Amino acid sequence: MSLITRLSSAISVSHGSVPTALLLAGGLMAASLSPVATAADKVYTPAQILAWGEKTFEGHTAYRVVERDGAPALEAKAQGQASARFLEEDISLDDTPYLKWCWQVESIYPALDEKTKNGDDYPARLYVVNKTGILPWQVEAINYVWSSNEPKDSHWDNAFTDRAVLLAVESGADKVGQWVPEVRDLRADYSRLFGSKPSEIAGLALMADGDNAGGDATAYFRGLSLSSDATPPQCNG
Repeated sequence: MSLITRLSSAISVSHGSVPTALLLAGGLMAASLSPVATAADKVYTPAQILAWGEKTFEGHTAYRVVERDGAPALEAKAQGQASARFLEEDISLDDTPYLKWCWQVESIYPALDEKTKNGDDYPARLYVVNKTGILPWQVEAINYVWSSNEPKDSHWDNAFTDRAVLLAVESGADKVGQWVPEVRDLRADYSRLFGSKPSEIAGLALMADGDNAGGDATAYFRGLSLSSDATPPQCNG
C-alpha cells in the first residue's frame, strides 16, 4: 500500500477531530523562528510536530527535538525505516494559502530512480492532503520533496498511486548541510498539479524515509506554518 493511501486512511478515521494531546507540548515549544503570525496563521513548532500522530510503514523513523544552529529543530533520522508524523486538521486556504517551512538534510540518495517503487525514498518530504470525498482514497496529495536526482521544480506521479504528485522543491547535494527556507502557494500548486481549486486541506505530514532502497537519511525541520502572506520563514537562530 502506498504512503499516501495509508496517511489518507489515518486522516479519515477521525476526520475533523484533533486530540488535545496533539496540540500540547512542553519544553522547547515556545520557541518559534517564524515571523509574527496573524490570527489566522497556523504555526507548528518542532515540539508540536513531535507530538503529532505517527503512521508507521516500515519500522520507525526516529524523531526528536534537538538544538541545532542555536534554535530548536525536529530531527528525523531514518536508517532503512519509514514512519511519518501527521496532523489531521481542516485548514482554510482562503485564510492561509501559503505553506512555509525550513529544512536541512545531511545527505541525499545518489543514483536512485525516484520514479520507481524501489526508489521512492527521500531524505526529507512534506505532504499536504486535500480530501475530495468521504472515502479514504478520495484524496489529492502534494508531496514536496528534497529530491536526490530529479531537477528542481520538476514533478511526477507517485509510483504507488495516481492520487499523489511529487514536486522537487530542492534537488541534489548543493545545499546539503544548509538551512533552506521554502514558501509554496498551495492553491497555485493544486491548480498546476491537479487542475483543482481546493478551499481547504485536511492535513499535513512529514518524514525522512529509506525503506524502499534501504538507505539512511537525516533531516531537520523548523519554521513550519500555513500563512496569509508569502514572507519566507527565518531559518537560523
